[in-house]
Amino acid sequence: MDKKIYGLLAEFDTPTQLVEAANKIREAGYKKTDAFSPFPIHEIDEALGIKRSILPFMVLGGGIAGLLTGIGLQVFVHVIDYPIIVGGRPHFSLPSFIPSAFELTILFASFAAVFGMILLNGLPQPYHPVFNVPRFALATREKFFLLIERKDPKFDYDETRNFMQSLNAQEVFDVEE
Repeated sequence: MDKKIYGLLAEFDTPTQLVEAANKIREAGYKKTDAFSPFPIHEIDEALGIKRSILPFMVLGGGIAGLLTGIGLQVFVHVIDYPIIVGGRPHFSLPSFIPSAFELTILFASFAAVFGMILLNGLPQPYHPVFNVPRFALATREKFFLLIERKDPKFDYDETRNFMQSLNAQEVFDVEE
């Protein structure tokens, strides 16, 4: 082949067809797959074998880091570095530490959520090879697409193309890089 193939893209008319095809692709042993639709389809993650994200744990870690930073900073400043008794309160006054520790918890957790999401989604990615397929523009309006990448260990161009055509796809496209 003269052209460099990124993968094969199958077009479907309904979300049910897409989910059924994704189940068959996963059962056939393909791992490097992706699905595109104009709205979220909750069954597609399980159909493609996508595991749960570690993002909640990253957010929890960011929140804990923020809490410890907030309390640690205040303990250092008020107890160790510059201890001054104000209004008869002790140096370590936990109730007065709560507001700023809470704010740092929220700040660090939100940073972990935003940057974790960007990292896990592989962003920024302003270009993807599926944009080379003219009919892919319909993925935002009415059509459903299923992609098998060439990087998949089971990918063989002819076998994979025949397999995708057997899934009752409306059409199967070559996705060029």
